[in-house]
Amino acid sequence: MSSRRKFIQNSAIAATAFYIVPRHVLGKGYVAPSDKLNIAAVGCGGKADVNIRLAYNNGSDNFVALCDVDDRQSKKFRAQFPNAPYFQDYREMFDKAGKTFDAVIVSTPDHMHAPIAMAAMQLGKHVYVEKPLTHDIYEARMLTEAAKKYKVVTQMGNQGSSGDATRIIETAIQNKLIGHVHTVYCWTNRPVWPQGVASPKDKGESQPVPPEVNWPLWLGTAPTRPYHEAYMPTRWRGYWDFGTGALGDMGCHFMDVPFRALKLKYPTSVECSVGTVYKDFFEEAFFDDSCPPSSAIHLTFPSEDKKVKEIRFSWFDGGIRPPLPEGVAYDDMFRSIDGGMLFIGTKGMLTGGLFGNDPKLFPVEKFGDKDLPTPEKPLVEGKTEGHQQQWVKACKQGYGAYTSSSFDQSGPLTETVLMGNLATRSYLAHENGKFPGRKKLLWDGDTMKITNFDYANQFVKRQYNGGYTL
Repeated sequence: MSSRRKFIQNSAIAATAFYIVPRHVLGKGYVAPSDKLNIAAVGCGGKADVNIRLAYNNGSDNFVALCDVDDRQSKKFRAQFPNAPYFQDYREMFDKAGKTFDAVIVSTPDHMHAPIAMAAMQLGKHVYVEKPLTHDIYEARMLTEAAKKYKVVTQMGNQGSSGDATRIIETAIQNKLIGHVHTVYCWTNRPVWPQGVASPKDKGESQPVPPEVNWPLWLGTAPTRPYHEAYMPTRWRGYWDFGTGALGDMGCHFMDVPFRALKLKYPTSVECSVGTVYKDFFEEAFFDDSCPPSSAIHLTFPSEDKKVKEIRFSWFDGGIRPPLPEGVAYDDMFRSIDGGMLFIGTKGMLTGGLFGNDPKLFPVEKFGDKDLPTPEKPLVEGKTEGHQQQWVKACKQGYGAYTSSSFDQSGPLTETVLMGNLATRSYLAHENGKFPGRKKLLWDGDTMKITNFDYANQFVKRQYNGGYTL
C-alpha cells in the first residue's frame, strides 16, 4: 500500500511539473516541453510560411504568440496554433505576451524589420530577421551593435549562408585555388515584380482598405499614403518606402558568398547606372516612388590580400549581366535563371549559382575535373533548410552559440547591399534636368557618411513616421 501511495504522490508531482521532466524519461523521439524553444512570429504570410514551418520543425519547438497586420495572411497559422494569442500590433504582443516567449521571428516588409527586431532585443529576446536585415544602413549598424549589447542569439534569413556551397567556395577562395581574387560579379533576374513604374501614389489612385487589414500598422514607419492592392502582399518590394528593390531582395543571397570568402569590410566607393524609363518620345519618366527596372552597381573594397590593391565588386539586376570572360562558356556562366556569381583571380575563375550552388572552376583546359576542396568550416545540419533550426538550437544554448548569419556577419553585409541602393537613389536625384548624383561616391564606413556628395547621406538614415523609434 505504501508503495502504491508513493507512486501516486510521485505521479501527481510529475503532472504538475511536467515541464522539467528529463528527455530520457519520456522515451525515444519524445521532446520534453522544457527542451522546446518558445517563439513568437511577427509576420505570418509570405516568407513567414517557410520560417515558421522550419522553426516549428513538426513540433520540436513551440509558437506561443502570433502577430500580423493582415488577418488574411495569418489565417493559416492561427488555425495551426489555436492556443497562441494573436495580435495585429507587435508592441501589444510584446507587452501582453512577452513573458511567454524567448525568441522572435520577424518576417515583415523591409521597412519594419529594424524597429521590431530592436524592440525584441531590448526585451532580451533572440531574433531571426528576414533579409535584408534592415531598410537603411544606419539601422543595420544599430542592430549589429544591439545584438552584442543585449547578448542575444541572432540570424538573418539568407539561408544560403547555411549551405554547403558557401563553405566550399569560402575554402577554395581563401586557399587561393584561383590565385589572388581581384574582381567579383554577381547578378540576378530580379525584379520579378513591378519596378520602374508609376505607383498608385504617383497616379493619385486609392482603394478601400480591406476589413482584414490594419493599414496604419502596415504603413508603420513609412509616410502615410492611401491603401492600394499594388503594395501588398509582396509587391511592396518595388517601392522605396517599404522595400529595397531587387538588390535588397537578392543581394543578401548572392553577395554573401564573396563577402565572407574575401573577408570584406566596408566599401570605400560606389557608383552605378540604372535602366531608364521613357513615358514618351525623348521624355524621361521620373518615378521617385518606385525602384528602377534594372541597375548596375560597382563597389570597391580594400583587400586583405597584399597581392591585390583593391577588390572590384559589381552587381547587376533586372536582366543585365556581366561580360563573359574568355575561357568560360556562356551556358556554364549563365546556367541558373535566378542569377549567379563569378570570382576572377590571377590563376583562374570560379562560378556559382544562387547561394554559390554548383561551383565550377575555369578555364576547363587548366582545371579539368579538379575537385573543389573540402570545407574547412563545419557543415550545417539540414543545409539551407536547416538555417532556422540552427538558430533555434543556438537560442537554446545561449548567447555566443554559432549561427551562419549572426548580425556581426549579416549586419555589415546588409550595409554593403544597401550602399548600392544609396548610390541608386543618388543617381536618380534630379533638379532642372541635372543629375548631380551621377558620380563615384566615396564612403567612410566608420562614420557612415558619403564624403563627396552630402545629398546622398539622407539615404543612410530615414525619418520614421508614426512614432516608431529604435
